[in-house]
Amino acid sequence: MMTQRLVTDAAELLQQMRERKFLLATAESCTGGMIAGTLTEIAGSSDVVDRGFVTYSNEAKQDMLGIPLALLKEHGAVSEPVAIAMAEGALRNSRADIAVSVTGVAGPGGGTDTKPVGLVHIACARRGEATVHQRHVFADRGRSWIRQETVAQAFRMVARQAGA
Repeated sequence: MMTQRLVTDAAELLQQMRERKFLLATAESCTGGMIAGTLTEIAGSSDVVDRGFVTYSNEAKQDMLGIPLALLKEHGAVSEPVAIAMAEGALRNSRADIAVSVTGVAGPGGGTDTKPVGLVHIACARRGEATVHQRHVFADRGRSWIRQETVAQAFRMVARQAGA
């Protein structure tokens, strides 16, 4: 599941973060810890990776990240407001300078007309900066492929925020 491309991207991101003395936290739903797992595949990543939250259930999002139940009920877990709240919650509950969150529908089931398989929301929060968000609708090439593309896009988003 962890491709060489993702491991290479992780090493580059870690180096960028290390040079800026930034710590990173992750809040993951549809990737189930793949972002943190790929980063920690690299020896020495502990000087950048502060912690990772795997918040697959709505209860975990509430308990670990402080996501209000009302927000989850109003927008659903796979939404821009929840992705933003997840990133901000990970930042609030860590020592990190930057936090990235992902929530989506990786399939093969679970998609709807308004939230199809491949829909992923990624948010990135940086202390002292506005939280940014991206909405992706990845091709339905299978669960593994959607999750890998989500990790790749999350790495790119963090790199942009770290360079800001």
